[in-house]
Amino acid sequence: MKFLSNYDRGMSDNLMHHEGDLINARKLWLEGLNKNLFFLLQSRFSWMNHFIGQNSVGVELGSGISASKNFIKAKNFYTSDFNNSPWLDVKNVNALATPFINDSQDFVVASNMIHHLAKPSDFFQEAWRILKPGGVLLIQEVHTSISMRLILRIMRHEGYDERINVFDKDSICNDPNDLWSANCSIPKLFFNKDFTKNYSNWRIVHDRKVEFFTFLNSGGVTAKTFYLPLPTILLKFFRYIDYLLIKVAPDIFALQRRIVIQKMI
Repeated sequence: MKFLSNYDRGMSDNLMHHEGDLINARKLWLEGLNKNLFFLLQSRFSWMNHFIGQNSVGVELGSGISASKNFIKAKNFYTSDFNNSPWLDVKNVNALATPFINDSQDFVVASNMIHHLAKPSDFFQEAWRILKPGGVLLIQEVHTSISMRLILRIMRHEGYDERINVFDKDSICNDPNDLWSANCSIPKLFFNKDFTKNYSNWRIVHDRKVEFFTFLNSGGVTAKTFYLPLPTILLKFFRYIDYLLIKVAPDIFALQRRIVIQKMI
């Protein structure tokens, strides 16, 4: 049962490289040599355009290397993060207490950020505050399927723990002093049948499990690992294989999840 419930990573054993090194990751992204990663991130952000108007106002919280700017088509879209990286549109933004005014955003993007938060329940409250009525929170997050748990244990990159109560506003889900600490179980714990019971001011409008081979052979977004470069036609083929595997057994194969929740009044 320990395998099913929790795994605490050991930082010294991490088999990924350059964890937290956004400058290196941004440099590699701009060089554009990793077509696998471009394909992955294109898939992770382009789907969001179906829920965004071209003239919508929106912000990404926890933008990292700001790859989203390549794919989200809204004219009034801004990236932000907790740091002051020069490529960010808005710097030094705490996702739990942003500087944005009430009811100011048509959409908020959170890509693989929520599982790093110490108090994710505060994040949903803050996103609701800054969204306009009917606005949407667009989430791309890790999914702790059986495959993902195995990968986390093999690579020792991030941990997961299902013993926490994410709906308890006093629960501390990650180390508040380490922005790269991670509990990959957080999205799965939130987005189940209890979410709308605990957050009646939100409505889930989209929920889909995605990614297997496209994730495994991406080389990593910030933390890096080995990958086999592939032409676009093969990347599309493996994405189709991903679709078939996940359709048959989502909680075995799916490594990521796409979720859209809408602000209700």
